[in-house]
Amino acid sequence: MEKRTQRDYFNALKNLVNGYGTEYNGVVYELDELNEFIDGRLAQLDKKSASKKPTKEQEANEVLKEVVLNVLTAEGATVTDIMGRDEALKGLSNQKVSALLRMLVADGKVAKDTNGKKSVFRLA
Repeated sequence: MEKRTQRDYFNALKNLVNGYGTEYNGVVYELDELNEFIDGRLAQLDKKSASKKPTKEQEANEVLKEVVLNVLTAEGATVTDIMGRDEALKGLSNQKVSALLRMLVADGKVAKDTNGKKSVFRLA
């Protein structure tokens, strides 16, 4: 059996999907062979995605999000108010704290109320 490349397998699959059968370049591919190829590629993708770990920046953001959650109250506060409540947040820019709050809103941990131009954040 001649060595088959990934390109050969993908073209054979493309032919199958488009209704042209499992032949490519004069070679007929068995369905079991194509399924084995697909399963192998899916296993590689699963292994690759499972090995991803958070970056240092993402880990630092998780710590800062916890700090933000600890200073937030049920009454709510603006970004500037939140920054003034903890030393770890005072050194950050307004944009950074806003980004952390946006992530927390997306996670459903913080609620955002907009009053005109002012946004007030509170625990969800």
